[in-house]
Amino acid sequence: MFFQIEREVTTNPLRPCAWLSFTGMLSTAVIVISLLSCLNVRAQTAPCALKLSQLPASPESFGFHLGMSAEQVKARVPQIVFGPTDDFGVSKTTINPDFDARIDNAAFAGVRTISLDFLDDRVSSLWLGYESSFKWQTVPDFVAGISQSLRLPDAWEPWKSRGSRIRCADFQMTVSIIAGGASFHLIDESAEQTIAARREAKDQETTAEAEGENEIMADKQSKVYYSRACQPATAVKEANRVVFKTKEEAEKAGYKAAKNCQ
Repeated sequence: MFFQIEREVTTNPLRPCAWLSFTGMLSTAVIVISLLSCLNVRAQTAPCALKLSQLPASPESFGFHLGMSAEQVKARVPQIVFGPTDDFGVSKTTINPDFDARIDNAAFAGVRTISLDFLDDRVSSLWLGYESSFKWQTVPDFVAGISQSLRLPDAWEPWKSRGSRIRCADFQMTVSIIAGGASFHLIDESAEQTIAARREAKDQETTAEAEGENEIMADKQSKVYYSRACQPATAVKEANRVVFKTKEEAEKAGYKAAKNCQ
């Protein structure tokens, strides 16, 4: 193609713009590729290696931080009421300075809502929603301000439609706009993993119990099987006992339901 255009330019003096147009397009393409490469490098920014223990206190957190005990939270806000603790050790509570007359609004100026999640009586999730008049009113402004306040690296990424997120060694933070005001959510990833592990263990336990309730016990000697709702008159000897998950499985193995189970 290069030779064809060059030949046309040299043999046809009336078409000098063809080469200029082509070289212009080529230059534009090079610039676009370079910009895309820069954006790709930017998208592959090294992850945040900070840990929760390295985060400093910040005025925007109003004295709250991940890992603080329920007693410490109570000391910070004596009027607080904690929710019930579930089977996984999780409890939740919310503070609304503007709507709770018992709370000193001046101590939480610019804050609309504070939501706390606890794991084993320690804060594992901290969410603060600010009024629209708060000093940082846009996501970029909040990201810039909170990054400086908490000494966070420039490792933020887009989150949902208009928010931003940073994921670090053992925590993550999101920033978004809710009801016209900025908000940020700080999450203890280690706590989240603990909760997930407990839920999975509970699910496995429930499944095992359900399977145990449906187990079919059979007698090798008599070639009959019994369900939980229908037990043999005399205990089957351990040496003759066989367990199946379902009656269909027992029947495929050549066993029949005991007479008192039919």
